[in-house]
Order: sequence, then structure tokens, then C-alpha cells
Amino acid sequence: MAGLDSNTPIPTRIVVHQKSRFLEIEFEASGVHRLSFEFLRVFSPSAEVRGHGPGQETLQTGKRDVAIEAVEPVGNYAIQPRFSDGHNTGIYSWDYLHELATRQDAMWQDYLQRLEAAGQSRDPDPGLQSVALTRRRQVP
Repeated sequence: MAGLDSNTPIPTRIVVHQKSRFLEIEFEASGVHRLSFEFLRVFSPSAEVRGHGPGQETLQTGKRDVAIEAVEPVGNYAIQPRFSDGHNTGIYSWDYLHELATRQDAMWQDYLQRLEAAGQSRDPDPGLQSVALTRRRQVP
């Protein structure tokens, strides 16, 4: 993760739209971008998603309905969303958010192709949803 310098694109505005499930982010140089919660989740910069090196990435499946429950600032250089599926370890630097915003179309098409090649879906597995709901109800 790069530190802040004169080349770091710093957002001028970040808005979480719960109903439409989009994070709206504005950069002075490139304007306003809308990133879906699902897109942010499947491209999380966390080790869980990206691994610890090339070739260790984990294809994220079943994230179509994921929500962002909260967004916390991380210093003056990033945000850390907490997703409804329990994922909360990705720290999204301004540089990485700018990359996601400006490369969104190509990244999304690549993701859809990888999902198809793996025979996987954006939709959650109904069996896994039942287990998750049962676990949530058991926790006081």
C-alpha cells in the first residue's frame, strides 16, 4: 500500500447508498464513480481475497446481495468497510479505490469470466444462507 504523496488521488466525497448498494466516490481528477457493494467485496484488498502473493487469489462467489454495514476511516489514507457477510479486513487505500473506480468495467468483465469458467455464481448458495441465518440467531 502506497503512502500519501503528491500523486495520491484523494477523494473529495464518499457516500454510502444503502438502498441502491453503491459507494459513490468522487475524485477531483476523474469525477464521480459508483462502485457496487458486490464489486467492492469481490475485489477486497484483504489477504482472504488476494492471498499473500500471485496465484493465491480466492475467487469470491455468491456476493450479489452483500451489503456494507459500516465504513470506518483508516487514518487519512483509506477506508475499511464492514460487509454483511462478516468480511471486515480489507483496507481500501485512496490509490486502490481510484484504481477500482477507473478500471471498474474491465475488472468486472474479468471477474464474470472467471466466475463462469469456474462454474460459480454471483448468487449466494441457498443452503449456506440457511446455515448463516441459523448461526446468527444462536448468537446472543
